[in-house]
Amino acid sequence: MSGTVPASLAGKERRPSGAARLLDPAFWADWASAVGLIALVIVFGLASPVFLTLANFQAVLLAAAILIVISVGQTFVVATAGIDLSLAATIMLGSIVLGLLDAAGMPIFFSCLAALVVTSFVGFCNGMLITRGKIPDFVVTLGSLSAITGLGLILSGGVPTTVGSIFLLRLASGSVGPFGYPVLVAFAVAGLAHVALYHTRFGVHLLATGGQQEAARSLGIRTDAVRVAAYTISGVCAGIAAILLVARIGSAEPTINTNLLLNSVAAVVLGGVSLFGGRGSILGPVLGALMLTCLVNGLTLLGVSPFYQPLAVGIIVVLAALVMRYQR
Repeated sequence: MSGTVPASLAGKERRPSGAARLLDPAFWADWASAVGLIALVIVFGLASPVFLTLANFQAVLLAAAILIVISVGQTFVVATAGIDLSLAATIMLGSIVLGLLDAAGMPIFFSCLAALVVTSFVGFCNGMLITRGKIPDFVVTLGSLSAITGLGLILSGGVPTTVGSIFLLRLASGSVGPFGYPVLVAFAVAGLAHVALYHTRFGVHLLATGGQQEAARSLGIRTDAVRVAAYTISGVCAGIAAILLVARIGSAEPTINTNLLLNSVAAVVLGGVSLFGGRGSILGPVLGALMLTCLVNGLTLLGVSPFYQPLAVGIIVVLAALVMRYQR
């Protein structure tokens, strides 16, 4: 036999093991969110006697619920080597539709369903423009961000709409044990997304499309349909986030929370999802969302000025992206 080592065995031989893995940047890219979350819990737990209390634990989970949902949606898009910059505006539009229909006397379930349909349609249109129109995803979703913002302001007149639904009030305040209903909804979305990504043919096609689109197409995968589906899923998650947001604040606000968009991308990056596509995870972005929420919560408890919080988040994301370059 010749001295050539089969590729499969060669890959295994080159893979670091044991203590050597700790020096491998790819290892830290995979587990950045988990390591960061544990580190923050230890640091803030020692620095603040309030941080590790049950009440603060529940507050962190409730604050992270919406971010977890939209991070899951962003994960599907990023796994195809794309990005959805219209998420925050789509959430605003969904909440406005919900608020206006509720104010018009429509049943709350119909209003919520309509919000989901509208946000899903936005994601579908983004996907179609990107695939059929051959326009870069950055341009399409940036344009959608502006257009949807204008549409939301036109529909609402720039005035918040109060939503006093008993169903939404119970959704915001109800709980099962220490877990509020919004947290359970977020975990349910993450669980379904995990099954879709790792235990269905669609998930295989999604990662193949993001990893090497031309090769996936040559294997018979309908890559355009997969990408449209990814943006539609992002729209569905934006609709769920809109419902949770209206339930939380009790009104439909015609304003965009850009932090939701930026933090969703940050959570995905921290979660080890490759910005180049073809590599996805659901647990990683969920932990990333929890890590970012813990960071803001801990800094607030320590009395750090809110002006420093975006700086801290930005530094962490850039460091995570720097480590992630070794994944490629």
